[in-house]
Order: sequence, then C-alpha cells, then structure tokens
Amino acid sequence: MPNPKYKTSHSKTRRRRSHLAIVAPNLVKCPQCHELKLSHNLCHSCGYYNKREVIKLEEVKK
Repeated sequence: MPNPKYKTSHSKTRRRRSHLAIVAPNLVKCPQCHELKLSHNLCHSCGYYNKREVIKLEEVKK
C-alpha cells in the first residue's frame, strides 16, 4: 500500500474534516409541558426529568 509523499497540512486536514464539527442540538418535546428541551436533560420550564419532578421552580425563582 503506497504511503503519502508529503505531509498533509493542518489547513487541508481541517478543511476536509470541517463537516464533522457541525452538530445541531437534539431538541425534543417535554412530555409534561410540551416545551422544547435537550434530550436527556432537565426541562427548564417545568422542572421535570423522566416523568418526575426534580426541582420545584417556585423555589428556584425566589
């Protein structure tokens, strides 16, 4: 198997891999309040995670 004749420059490598850096956040609807939230994260509008109330937002807002 042939080897490359020249070292690949940083800019050429990064240009080739540029599509790998673009990652859109995975947004899903909260089952309680139906707001968009990051998957596997606490809902910031209602305080629920995995169908359980984790934090009470009244206490946090005070």
